[in-house]
Amino acid sequence: MQNKVSDRILIRSVSSEESHRIFIIKFLSFQNGCFISLSEGSDRIGSLCVSISSSNKVNTAKVIPSKFDSIFVSTISEKVSFMVNGICIVSLHNTKQLQLCDMKAIMEEIMNLVKNESNQIEDGRRPPS
Repeated sequence: MQNKVSDRILIRSVSSEESHRIFIIKFLSFQNGCFISLSEGSDRIGSLCVSISSSNKVNTAKVIPSKFDSIFVSTISEKVSFMVNGICIVSLHNTKQLQLCDMKAIMEEIMNLVKNESNQIEDGRRPPS
């Protein structure tokens, strides 16, 4: 059996100018969706939300509820699921409640990752696996 190295995982660091909190975003793309891991401080799995988009409708399940920001996790999952027309799994581990500036910075970076990934597949620069 041969190991296949994948370049489908993207890792970004996001910091809000106001709160100075640092978040690590890991974005793993698949042919039918993606997995997004958001963590603050340490590399951990936190709350978990799964959304699936089909025929202009999104269904969401909270697998592990968030202690602080459940609406934000659901929003990311639903929006990305709709954009990729597939499944989106989002995990968020944070130490305290997010501020609006944190949410904006995280959402902006995630939207950039999803758009860039979609553009690369459409342009044929990276074949779907």
